[in-house]
Amino acid sequence: MKKSVLYFLLLLFVQMGFAQSDLSWQGYFSYNEIKDVSEAPSAVFAASENALFSKNTTTNLIKTTNTIDGLSGQTISSLYYSATFNKTILGYENGLILVINQADGTILNVVDIINKQLPANLKKINHFMEFEGIAYVSCDFGIVQFNLATMLFGDTYFIGDNGAEIIVNQTAVFNGFIYAATNNGIRRAAIANENLIDFNQWTTIAAGNWSGITAFGTDLYATDTFGNVQKLSATSSSFTGFTQLPQRSVDMRATTDYLIMTTLNSIYIYNSQMVLVRQINTNQIPETNLGFSCATIIGDSVFIGTKENGLITTSLASAVTFENITPIGPARNNIFSLQVTPNVLWAVYGDYTAGYNPYPLDSYGISKFNEKGWLNIPYEKVLGAQSMTRIAINPSNENEVYASSFFSGLLKIENDEPKILYNQTNSGLESLTFVGPDYIDIRINGTAFDKSGNLWVTNSRIKNGLKVLKPGGQWQSYAMDAILASPIDNSFGAMVIDKNGTKWLSTSEDGVVGFNETNNKFKKITSGPDTGNLPISNVRTVAVDTRNQLWIGTTKGLRVLPNVSSFQSEEQMTANPIIILEDNLAQELLFEQFITDIAVDGANNKWIGTGDSGLFLVSPNGQETKYHFTINNSPLPSNVINDIDINSTTGEVFIATAKGMVSFKGVSTAANDDLSNAYVYPNPMRPEYQGTVKIAGLLDRANVKITDIGGNLVYETTSEGGTIEWDTTAFGKYKVASGVYMIFISAQDGVETKVKKVMIIR
Repeated sequence: MKKSVLYFLLLLFVQMGFAQSDLSWQGYFSYNEIKDVSEAPSAVFAASENALFSKNTTTNLIKTTNTIDGLSGQTISSLYYSATFNKTILGYENGLILVINQADGTILNVVDIINKQLPANLKKINHFMEFEGIAYVSCDFGIVQFNLATMLFGDTYFIGDNGAEIIVNQTAVFNGFIYAATNNGIRRAAIANENLIDFNQWTTIAAGNWSGITAFGTDLYATDTFGNVQKLSATSSSFTGFTQLPQRSVDMRATTDYLIMTTLNSIYIYNSQMVLVRQINTNQIPETNLGFSCATIIGDSVFIGTKENGLITTSLASAVTFENITPIGPARNNIFSLQVTPNVLWAVYGDYTAGYNPYPLDSYGISKFNEKGWLNIPYEKVLGAQSMTRIAINPSNENEVYASSFFSGLLKIENDEPKILYNQTNSGLESLTFVGPDYIDIRINGTAFDKSGNLWVTNSRIKNGLKVLKPGGQWQSYAMDAILASPIDNSFGAMVIDKNGTKWLSTSEDGVVGFNETNNKFKKITSGPDTGNLPISNVRTVAVDTRNQLWIGTTKGLRVLPNVSSFQSEEQMTANPIIILEDNLAQELLFEQFITDIAVDGANNKWIGTGDSGLFLVSPNGQETKYHFTINNSPLPSNVINDIDINSTTGEVFIATAKGMVSFKGVSTAANDDLSNAYVYPNPMRPEYQGTVKIAGLLDRANVKITDIGGNLVYETTSEGGTIEWDTTAFGKYKVASGVYMIFISAQDGVETKVKKVMIIR
């Protein structure tokens, strides 16, 4: 049984090469929010928010499918497995249909409903019902035929009054008729009628708002939004009452032997004699905050989908034992912030709006990932910290972690155990006071450790907005009312500390504020040509690159401060836009884009996340956009990028989006101190591999020469950071032949050298 407190399990990774970059992508998805389930003779399928998994009931093998494998990052609303065609069909809230051929794993995207000339909010897919090779697709506008053999759409039925759109929640075939449970009655028509596109062929046989309908045995059962369950027999022309559920049904379905009705708190299972053989209540299962979403039965096993706790199974005969069979991953898909070291990743799920409003407050836990797998610490263990928005790992002690709460203060975690919640009673942190002295609201966000082990934190909407927690436990505050136009209206974003110990603070009202305690001086870069040249004073993120430039991401574009040392020498620092040539026209890089995060890799490239345009990788000076990843050309599940961080040792870039976290092995790692750990991968490079050869573990500015076995030079470059790529061509002209190639590596000063070999098999 999956424990609801702390648990470890290994995460199964799925990798694929992506055509745009030949990099290896991985998915780190949550499978806890079950939207729908479907059964096969020896497998159960479960659809989570935007991913799919299945468990083979014979072998117990669990298989996951997510955006890395070709799924959409959009929200799934329905799921159906066709045993006749061995295909799994996913329906989405935006009208997309994906068909997975289980025989070969291929995925077909069907966009016909998305392309219909209908309001976008009417395209949600609610249910699939198969009859004689046709899937009848229940949508928020009507019913669509989908041929499972040809993968083509047939007719569309608008069955509302006078042919209007109508929400169809479920359909069933019974006694020669197709029945539709809609938000305006139960409607039916003869299934053999070839003119069902004519709304006049459909008859309303029951009024009301109906959420489900299914045939079972010799009868038809339907439920309305009040939990009233009705029955229609083959010899009757009208429904009669069967039972009254204490809550509305969220799912109703029938297997060969059982009728299953699911409410938020209970599951009711009836046999073919309509005897209630099992009732499962949420209070029987040792999970917290449990809510049911759906359920099905395979053999003697009941599979229960939940809203936040994944897929749970139990025996139909047993009322005691429950097992959670959900693939382990992060607690939620919407990771708001993360931090990565060479050994560990921490993530938090709290958030705030674009205007820094944390309400409604989030009550989520915190997650950790390392080589052992995922550890999810639930909200019940985080000492009441709500809306946690940032993570800071002590670089001198990775077992000491701090999570910023944008309402409750600062949570300290030691050895994976939450220990202290710093707030207004036990630290230098302060609550905002403009709503009254009795209301406690402590908004901690940006955090960063300096070289001396001091933890610097920002405290929004108060006078003393900059705080520091010293290694000995002492707190110190710095007043910012002289530098901020209105401290009680200001919120802080990300913070970074440069090589000189200057703290750079993102603010919502005053651009970037720099502070150095050596001279106790504050300075700021804000909007206006004479006050810093930012496009807007609302700054979200800052990053210092390897050339000591400060990259500034605002809600209206990007700016760069040429040298952070200008804090000491210039009274008014000025940031500049990056001007690029596009179609022979001078343009500003990322003009007007909402920049959410900037991360610098080992080769000084910049990974830039945006609020709705995906992820950009630009060259060290920003003049070249190397990649622009979106949901359309990469496994990104969303174009809303929340946060980015990079494992400096492996080069793996982690991207937290609003719909899940993915990563890929970058080509840039931090430079090494020597060449003792230099290595080549893959080695050998086999015919089926389509990517590049990487030489890693390099010094910065190392010279790399590659020759064939006869000593002929085929490639030469100088490293920026710790890794270089070779596309296995002779200076970009043609692919080199099979054989052994020598790699000669030397430091910039020529003192240290290394020789490696790589075998290429064509």
